[in-house]
Amino acid sequence: MPPLTFRSGNDLDVDEVIDLYRDTSLGARRPLDDRDIVVGMLRHANLVITAWDGALLVGIARTLTDFGYVAYLADLAVRESHQRRGLGCELIRRTRADLGPRAMLVLLAAPAAVDYYPRIGFQHHPQAWTLKPGEALVGDTPFNGQAIGGDPRP
Repeated sequence: MPPLTFRSGNDLDVDEVIDLYRDTSLGARRPLDDRDIVVGMLRHANLVITAWDGALLVGIARTLTDFGYVAYLADLAVRESHQRRGLGCELIRRTRADLGPRAMLVLLAAPAAVDYYPRIGFQHHPQAWTLKPGEALVGDTPFNGQAIGGDPRP
């Protein structure tokens, strides 16, 4: 079997990406029936590493980052047939190499992957928070439109 090849870039066929996601536990947690959202997920990710077995997309690491301080690994997906071979780790290694030595990598683990990340070196961070679409932002002090400290600028 020829070795896998890796590519960097977000110019991908959306149908190939959807097919990959459907073949992973991540597929049930992504809006794959809404092509426009998936197109946006790819277009606006600024670091995407993919793995290919010939012409078949078998893995993806999709990241949003400032390339200096922090990177959010939004998706790590490996086709079921290619799991448990170190491919997820390799996608993360290549992502980190492209990020440079100073950017911290953060992620939200899929329920099926909760035990995976500590095994490969990630530290649990209990202070993470999420606000899902449709959930209200609840503030105890409504903004009154005034600048703090009496700044006269509008």
